[in-house]
Amino acid sequence: MNRNELRKADMNLMVVFETLMLERNVTRAAEKLFLGQPAISSALNRLRALFNDPLFIRVGHRMEPTARANEIIVHLSPALDSMSTALSLTRDFDPASSNITFRIGLSDDVEYGLLPSFLAALRVEAPNVVIVIKQANYWNISELLIAGDITVGVCLTKELPANAKRKLLRTMKPMFVRADAPDTPLTLEEYCARPHVVVSHVANISSFADEWLAAVGQKRRAVLSVPQYTTLPAIMVGTDLLCNLPDYLSGALSQSGMLHGEPLPFITPELELSMVWLSVMDTDPSERWLRKKLEQYMSDRSSA
Repeated sequence: MNRNELRKADMNLMVVFETLMLERNVTRAAEKLFLGQPAISSALNRLRALFNDPLFIRVGHRMEPTARANEIIVHLSPALDSMSTALSLTRDFDPASSNITFRIGLSDDVEYGLLPSFLAALRVEAPNVVIVIKQANYWNISELLIAGDITVGVCLTKELPANAKRKLLRTMKPMFVRADAPDTPLTLEEYCARPHVVVSHVANISSFADEWLAAVGQKRRAVLSVPQYTTLPAIMVGTDLLCNLPDYLSGALSQSGMLHGEPLPFITPELELSMVWLSVMDTDPSERWLRKKLEQYMSDRSSA
């Protein structure tokens, strides 16, 4: 292979090309790279000259890649991943002095129930580090990782990209909360008779609990679906509503005194809370430090 070809290439242009392939929009690519639109347009013109191809054709508001662009990205993305890994080996990470920005994806139950202790530790160990949280969930975590919007996420997961890694942090015991202080635990019949709030990021009115109840011949009555857990205290106070949630979030909400946590009155499987990242981040010193801290403060061991 002729390495002299690399002398013609500006690696910054390759990053712009990869971002345009992901975003298919000059404005969004500029925002992702913290550049102006003229800079992206100029880079695109240089890329077209370098590859002797239009690379992108405007179709409405989108930039659709040409056949050559699709062929290039297959070879280019792994190469950029390898270069990022190689460059990460040349530097150390000092949390006490670093002002790096970490972009983390968290489901809102993790944000409410587990993030505070993590942040408290970081304010001591890495006072100049900036944390940007993006809401991640079962449905969008893969997209966020592939797009580069986050470098690591903590949530329930399903199928992940082939180059993703997953580490189990804790098994979650499902519980429920209610606003009225319990005198005695609810029976299964009382639980099913009460109205329920379902927390769903995709506006569903059902969840895992309905499948578990159906398995034992029972059914509950959901009357409200909301997109996040953090509104539950305001919504549920003064009502007879119930809401299912993970054990660590039940504990956090119960500390407010507005809601009271209780075990579900039927046997359920445990759910798995995992940390996920792309393999290209494996050896980056700052990302390794971040993952270690997330594991330290969000795993089963953190509550021991």
